[in-house]
Amino acid sequence: MSLELLNERVKRDLAYLAYGGANWVRPVRHTEGHVYDVIIVGGGQSGLGIAFGLLRERIANILIIDENSEGEEGPWETYARMRTLRTPKHLTSVDLGIPSLTFRAWWEAQAGPEGWDAIVKIPRGDWMEYLRWYRKVLDLPLINEVRLERIEPSGAGVHHLQVSGKGALSETLLARKVVLATGIQGGGEWHVPDMITNNLPERLYAHTSSRIDFENWRGKRIAILGGGASAFDNASYALSEGVAEVHVFVRRKEMPRINPIRQMEASGMIERYAALSDAEKYAAMVHFFQHNQPPTNDTFERAVAWPGFRLHLGTPWLSVKEGDGGVRVKTADEELHYDFLLISTGLLTDPALRPELRQVEAHIARWSDRHRAPAGMNNPLLDAHPYLTPGFAFTSRTDEGAALLHGLFAFNYSALISCGISASALSGMKYGIPRIVTAIADQLFLDDREQIMADYLSYDEKEFIGEWPIAVKKA
Repeated sequence: MSLELLNERVKRDLAYLAYGGANWVRPVRHTEGHVYDVIIVGGGQSGLGIAFGLLRERIANILIIDENSEGEEGPWETYARMRTLRTPKHLTSVDLGIPSLTFRAWWEAQAGPEGWDAIVKIPRGDWMEYLRWYRKVLDLPLINEVRLERIEPSGAGVHHLQVSGKGALSETLLARKVVLATGIQGGGEWHVPDMITNNLPERLYAHTSSRIDFENWRGKRIAILGGGASAFDNASYALSEGVAEVHVFVRRKEMPRINPIRQMEASGMIERYAALSDAEKYAAMVHFFQHNQPPTNDTFERAVAWPGFRLHLGTPWLSVKEGDGGVRVKTADEELHYDFLLISTGLLTDPALRPELRQVEAHIARWSDRHRAPAGMNNPLLDAHPYLTPGFAFTSRTDEGAALLHGLFAFNYSALISCGISASALSGMKYGIPRIVTAIADQLFLDDREQIMADYLSYDEKEFIGEWPIAVKKA
C-alpha cells in the first residue's frame, strides 16, 4: 500500500462513520468579530488529536494556533534529542480508534508489514512526519506562528485571546472555550536552579529544553546536571555532534531504574485514573515523582559507549562560578572546569508562572486548596498543580472566579495530578482526548440548554402526512 492509497482509505473509513456532519453548536454573535466555539492553543500531538475529536462530535467552528513555524510544532524538531520515542511502538494515541490513522498504518504504507516488524521503537523524526501527515490528511484548521500572549475573560461566556506573531490575522481572537494543549512546559516553566541563574551569564548554560547549536561546543567539555532520561539523550546527542566530553552529574547514589508508566500502561491505571479518590491520586503521584523517569536501556548504552562520556553518581553540585573562560563546578570532592553547562532539572508547574493566565491565575484552585495530605506525604511541587475536573477544566477558588474560568481547559503537564498522565504522555492520549472532547461538548450543550430545550419543545415539523381513517380494502 502507498500513502496515496492510505489517504483514500482514511477518507473512506471516516465516511463510513459519517465524519464531517453538520455542526450542531449554535453560533454566537459578538460586536468585536467572529467567535470560535473552541480555540486550541498548541498544534502538537495533543492539539491535533483534540481537534479531530471535536470534529468527530460535529463541533466544527474551531481553530488551532501554534507559535512555531509549520512542521515544527511540539518538541520533536525543536529540543527533543532522543533517537526514538520511549513509548512502546504498539500503543495507539491520536488515531482515536481509527485503524487507518494509526502510526502503524502510516508506517506500513511505506515500509510494509515487514518494515513494521523490523523496528523496535518509533524513530523520533518519523513520529513528527506522521503528525505532519495526520494534520494534512484530516485537513485540520491550524494556523502557525501565532503566539498566545494572554487570556482576557469577559465573564459573559466569551474569552478574548490576545495574540501576536506573523500568522496572526488580528491581535484578538474570540472563543467560547479555550484549550491549553501546550505540552510538558505549558503548565509552568522549565526549572533552572538559582545556583545557576544567580552566578552565571546565560551564554554559559542552557536548559535541555532549549534549542542549542552544538557546533559551538565541538571539541569542548560540557557538564549536565540531572540524571533523568533527557540528560542521557542530550549527552549522546552532544557527543554525536562532536563535543569532546560530556559529564553527567546525578545527585542520587544509584541510577533510577523503575519507570512507573510501564506498570500503569498494563494495569488499567492510565485509563481509569479519574475514578480514584483525591487521596489516592495524590499518593499515586507522590510515588510517581519519587521515580525520576530513567533512561531507556538503549539510550543509556548509546551514551556510555562514547569515549568522552563520564557519569558522576552521588555527586551534587555545591556551587558554580564563571572562570577560566568557562564554568568552574564545585562538588564535595573537587572543583572541575567545563566550557558549557546543560541543565536537566525538569520543570515547575504552577499557573502563576504562565503569562497567558496572569489575569485569572489568582482564581485557579490548586491542589493545596482542595486536599490536605497526611503528614510526611505532602509535596509542595504537587500542591501547586491546578485542581482540574475529570474533563480537564480549571476550577475556581471562589464563586466569583467560576464565571471567569468557565470554558478554560488545561490539556498539558499541569493536568498530571488531577487527570493522570493522559495529557502528558503519549500512552495516555487515547483515553484523555475523548474525556476532554466530551467535557467541552457537554459544556457547550449545557451553556445553550435553555434555547435548545425551547426549540425541542416547540418543534413541530411534520414527517407523517397521511390522513385517518384510511380506507382498507377487504379481502
